[in-house]
Amino acid sequence: MSDIDMIRAARARIGDNLRRTPLLSAPALDDIAGRRVLLKAECLQITGSFKARGGWSAVSAIAPEIRARGVIAFSSGNHAQGVAHAAREHGVPAVILMPKDAPRAKIDGTRALGAEVVLFDREQDDRDAMGAELAQARGLTLIKPFDDALVIAGQGTLGLELAAQAASRGIAEAEVLVCCGGGGLTSGVALALEADAPGLRARSCEPEGFDDVARSLAAGEICRNDRLSGSICDAIVTPQPGNLTFPILKRLCGPGLVVTEDEVLRAMALAFRHLRVVIEPGGAVSLAAALFHPEALGSDTVIAVATGGNVDPALYARALETLPETMA
Repeated sequence: MSDIDMIRAARARIGDNLRRTPLLSAPALDDIAGRRVLLKAECLQITGSFKARGGWSAVSAIAPEIRARGVIAFSSGNHAQGVAHAAREHGVPAVILMPKDAPRAKIDGTRALGAEVVLFDREQDDRDAMGAELAQARGLTLIKPFDDALVIAGQGTLGLELAAQAASRGIAEAEVLVCCGGGGLTSGVALALEADAPGLRARSCEPEGFDDVARSLAAGEICRNDRLSGSICDAIVTPQPGNLTFPILKRLCGPGLVVTEDEVLRAMALAFRHLRVVIEPGGAVSLAAALFHPEALGSDTVIAVATGGNVDPALYARALETLPETMA
């Protein structure tokens, strides 16, 4: 189980190998939300998402003689690139299982980092069985996308960073909105905030129809999604919260927030218009919640974590088409 000591150890292993991403703001976004809105621009992280943190944490913690055989991961793209980047920097092979319907930008980006990409059908193939077979055959170490203590610890370094940035701005109380799939980032951030910024509370944010975390928090037990595809927010579509992550979410996070795809597209456009940052749909869910669901927020300050920026051009163009409406 991850804890604050593991998160601090992950930060020490990461060192200066990853970026300290900025905390951005714009008066126009405050006006829309009716409160102070800050954006943690993790879309500017190396590989374009926060997953670089968990990937580095996990790969760097493997014993060198075992790490030399290589690592394996499964992901729609951001975890894939995070693990591939860490493996390349440590000089070891990486095999990544990716769904066939993953954005082309993420598949190409993973291959560009030197990883071997194996495609699968997320509706028909058993990725866990495929990964286990490859890992056993080649002696690879599996790095799970969220239900892994070392990965959670790596993602938690974002929380340590955010706590320091909030303190430097005199922010003692705020809701921290986190785009949530299996809960690795949200749980890691929640643990870090509990230790370093107890006045900041993590909230999970998900797209409509894939809100397993929100339903699980409401029910007090793990609930599954009925389907595993069909959302533009591919980066955070998972079957259910993790067995490691959910107890942390249940203990530390407030009720989950759920947004529509139209709200996600508008948030992407507004981030470009007012902050000049590119956010992918799964990474814009938190900003959409901050801007368009004020009734669900109880603090005067909200920090939205923009978790990734790896978006296909055609989909991004679709988001920007909403600008005339949102600027009215």
